[in-house]
This record gives sequence, structure tokens and C-alpha cells, in this order.
Amino acid sequence: MKLTVPTMLTLLRIMLIPVLVLVFYLPYQWTNFAAAFIFAFASITDWLDGWIARRYNQFSAFGAFLDPVADKLMVAIALLLTVQKHPTVWMALWAAVIIGREIAVSALREWMAELGQRATVKVATIGKIKTIVQMVALVCLLYQEPLFGLNIFVIGEWLLAAAALLTLWSGFAYLRAAWPVLREDARS
Repeated sequence: MKLTVPTMLTLLRIMLIPVLVLVFYLPYQWTNFAAAFIFAFASITDWLDGWIARRYNQFSAFGAFLDPVADKLMVAIALLLTVQKHPTVWMALWAAVIIGREIAVSALREWMAELGQRATVKVATIGKIKTIVQMVALVCLLYQEPLFGLNIFVIGEWLLAAAALLTLWSGFAYLRAAWPVLREDARS
């Protein structure tokens, strides 16, 4: 297996997960900034690996498999860290919605692939918007500190709520796209 630049960026994102956890729990004043920076950097590599893959035709089956796994792991860990530090009902609910949808859509994609219909559940625009809102929300929640007089944590909470709602919307869009194939398979 040849490692492409996009796949190396995806592997870097996975290797940043324990670094994020370690930095998050360090007992220093700068750790909020460092954790937010690590997550933001990982989010940028998510965009960058896709751009490089498309621009330079550096696709691989391993990269296509690994990229969504890396994204979901990074997001799930950031959500768990945030909920652990701020254990409110709303924070836990938004995290559960986001993580639950990611598991459900991954299972749906796997099932559709088994049926030879993977293209039916490809990433839609609403999913991309959800991802952007989610990433910005998590950067804000990890950072936590006021910035230029703005309560970044509260902004992050509202963005996470918006991301959870977009998560439900995009999950429904995936299910709606797959529904005709799923109904046909149930009849067979």
C-alpha cells in the first residue's frame, strides 16, 4: 500500500487525538488555547486532505476508508472532553445526537455499500455545512475563554446546538436518499 499525502494527513489527524487529550488535561493556563489549536489544525487537515486528493488525483481505497474514521474519532473525542468538563443536560444531549448520528450514518453507508448502492448516500451540501458549524463550535468550546469581549464558550454552545440540529437534518437526508433502496431490499 502506497501512502499518499492525503492519507498521511489523515493519519496525522488520528495521531493528534491522544495529543489533544493530553493537552486538554494538562494543568496549565494555556491548555485551552492549545487544545483548540490542535482541534482547529486537525479540522484544517480534514479539508486539506480532500482538496489534495481531488486536485492531484491522490485517491486510495485506504484513504477513503480512513478519512471518515479519523474525522468521527476526532469529533467524538472533542465532544466527550467537552461534556466531561461541562456536564450539562444540553451539552450531553447535543453530543449524543452528533455521535449517534455519525454511528447511524456510518452503518447506513456500510449497508448501502453491501447492496452496491454506496453512491446513494454520498456526502451532501448540508453535511458539509454541518461539519463546518460543528468544527467551529468545538474549537470555541475547547478554547472557552472570552475573546475580544465575546463569550466564546456560549457561542460554542449555540453553535453546537445548531450543529446537532443540522446533524439531524443531514441524517434524515441520508435516510431519505437511501429509503427507496432499503425498501426494495426489504421486499426481496
